[in-house]
Formats: sequence, structure tokens, C-alpha cells
Amino acid sequence: MTSPTVAPPEALSTPRLWASGVATLALFIALAGDGIRHLLGLWGFVGVSIVTVVACVIVFAVLRPVYNRRRTPKSLLAFLTFALLSVAWSAYPGASLFTLAGMLCCSIVGIFLALCFDWAEVVRVFANAIKWVLALSILFELWVSLVVRDRVLPFWVDFGDSEPPLLAYWSRNLLFDGGKIQGILGNSNLLGIIALFGLLVFSVQWAAGTVRRGSAIAWLVLAAAEFLLTRSSTMIIAAAIVAVVLAGALLVRHAPSPARRTPVYLGGLALFVASVAAVSLLNQQLLALLGKSEDLTGRLDIWQTVVETASQRPWFGWGYSSPWIPWVEPFDDLVVRRGVLQLHAHNAWLDVWLQLGVLGVVLFAAVIISTLWRSWFAAVDRPRFDLRDDRQHSMLSLVPILLLVVLLVQSLAESRILIESGWVLLVLLCLKTKQYPAIGAGAPDASARTVEAGR
Repeated sequence: MTSPTVAPPEALSTPRLWASGVATLALFIALAGDGIRHLLGLWGFVGVSIVTVVACVIVFAVLRPVYNRRRTPKSLLAFLTFALLSVAWSAYPGASLFTLAGMLCCSIVGIFLALCFDWAEVVRVFANAIKWVLALSILFELWVSLVVRDRVLPFWVDFGDSEPPLLAYWSRNLLFDGGKIQGILGNSNLLGIIALFGLLVFSVQWAAGTVRRGSAIAWLVLAAAEFLLTRSSTMIIAAAIVAVVLAGALLVRHAPSPARRTPVYLGGLALFVASVAAVSLLNQQLLALLGKSEDLTGRLDIWQTVVETASQRPWFGWGYSSPWIPWVEPFDDLVVRRGVLQLHAHNAWLDVWLQLGVLGVVLFAAVIISTLWRSWFAAVDRPRFDLRDDRQHSMLSLVPILLLVVLLVQSLAESRILIESGWVLLVLLCLKTKQYPAIGAGAPDASARTVEAGR
């Protein structure tokens, strides 16, 4: 008698394995975009990105995830529509169309991740992409310090006989000098946020018991080492704020009744007011502690220039362009810092005002606030999708709020939330917390709502 054939778990089926591989690749490209451009040039990066997005679309079509139209995040749809409409009044319609194509590609990746994977799978593929960035970054810095023993420029730049500006270097050969290392990204702040993301997701995986203890510790050590070696003041602040938010979420979780949550919220408000007062009174001392100049390493001058330019078209903006396209006006000479043309405002909110005006800022704020609201209550409330209200909290439910807080802190000093990994993660969090607000054991999620081809 022939024994019945046992089918492999769905997670190990060919479509799911392909989906995980494509998702990891897409997230890696989103996270390591600067490094890929340094290696392949702009058009090489564009080519790789297009191929990857097409792969996401194909896998999406194979898996055919169910989409609940009633749970469409209207704020996100409104912002995307307004950005697209800005081509009509853009001062640089060609640049707007080019960058809108990039926004569309990033949105597709975010939608693919949100609808085709459950929360545990999202964390896993995100962790895998982070591991590739961290591992390649430390290997790259070791190669520069041990083999090249000098600064390294990107492959696709040429300064002729002129001395390249310090900001232009891919690596400054600082690994054995205590940082600031830049990794494959060529930017210590960007490597810093990826290392911080790694610390968060590796810790959540360990706490949730989804990875082996030895593996989790090894990757946490590497993430912590690279985080410290980047010496990114923005990410140090982000880490401190994330720690406070995490503590607050855990306190609210363990409050015995809704009424007992009120003291936690009041305490959080008091801490926020005290922090603002401390920053106002001790700003010079804090800047010195973080190794920043009084002009925030040139950001105040950049922000002043952006404000003056945005004020010329305050309501509807100059037209969408994230990042700024360096060969069109006014971006071709808008902000030059230490010999390097800047391609964003170093503040996402000012960038949105510049490009989409006050109305764009309102729509962008709606996206952030709605996602923040859903992420917070996903973290502190017990997962509930039927009559039961006694399910245990999931460690995975902390992921959306922690990632979003990091992105928001970064948005005050960088504009990366509008492009590449920042926009992919924002679309992912906005859509997934809307489609699947319950995060926990037994909660309905994407992996249970896909149909494999031929089934």
C-alpha cells in the first residue's frame, strides 16, 4: 500500500520561497540604493530597480492576495494622487514624472510586502535584507582599511584634478579610527538607521522565539557595533526616543484596565514637555554632547534656503521631485554644501512644503498621523478580530510603532522617508495596519489569504 504524499508547509512551497527571495531583494535594493548607485551608476540602479519591481508584480500576480477595498488608506491615496496631479503645475514636469515613477516603484514594493506576507514574514524578510546591508558594509570597510588603506570614491564620479570634497567619498577609511564609518551606503546616517532597524527587528525576533539565540546575539552584536561606529547623532536621538516609546507601550499593555492607562499617557505628556524645555534651555550643551555645531552641521542654512524657495509657491508647491533632480532648475544650484550639491532638504516636512505646498503637508501629515494611530493601538491593545478579548499580546505588534518612530525622527533631519526604503516602509506600514490591524496568534493576515497558481 502506497503511503500518502505529504505536502510541504505552505511557507516552503515554491511560490512562497520565490516571494520571500524577491521581497528580500527588493528591500535590500531599497535600503542600499546609495551603494548600488556608487557601484553601478544612476542608470544601472534604475535598471536593477525596474527588474526587481517587475519581479514583485509577477509574484504578486501568482499569489493573488485578497484586498479589502473598504480598508484602503484614504490619506495615502490622497497624497499619492496630489503628488501625481502636481505635474500639471510643476516648474519641472519632466523631473516630476521621473521621480513620480520612482515613487510608484517604491509604492508597488510596499503594497507587495503588505498584501502578500504576514507580519512575521515581513519582519523576517526585512531582517534578511538588513543582514545583507550590515554584513556587506563591515566587509567593505575592512577591505578599504586593510587592502586599499585610503579613502575610496564612488566608481561613477570624476573630479578631474580637483580635490574631491569630503562628503563625496564612498568610504573615508575610518574603521580603525573609531568611525564614522559609512558602509556600502557611503553615508554614516543612512547606515546608522539601518543598524538601528537591525537592533529592533533582531530583538523582536529573539523575543518572539522565531530565531535561534546564537544567531540573534551575533547579528545584534554586529548591528550594535555598526550603530556605534556610525556615530550618527540623529540615530542616537532616535534610539533614545524609541526606548521611551517602547517603555510606554509596555506599560500601557500591562495596565489592568483602560482607566489605569491614563497615568501612563499623562506621564508621557509630562516627559515630552520636560524634554522640549530641556532642549530649549540646554541646546548648546546637547549639541556639543552630540558633536554637532550650532547650525546643526549646516542644516539651518539649508532649511532657510528651502523656506525662502517654498515661500514663493506656498500653497501648491513647485511640483513633486523627491529626490531633487540635479540637472533642472532650481535644484541645479539650490543648496551646495562643502562642494556637494544637495538633493533633498534634510527635513521631509520642509521638502513636502517645497514640492507640494501647504496642502501637500496636510495630506502627508494625515498619512503619518493615521498610521501612527493604528500602529500605537496595534502595539498596546490585545489582538481582537472576533468576540474573544483575552488573547496574549504579540511581540510582533511592537514592530510597526517602533519602525515608524525611527522614520519620524529621521524625517526631521533627512528626507529619506519620501524615497526608497523610507517610502517603501511608510506604504507598507500604512497599508498593512489598515488591512490587517490585528497582530498576533490566530489573527487573519496576508499569508492565509493568498491563492497559489493552479490551486
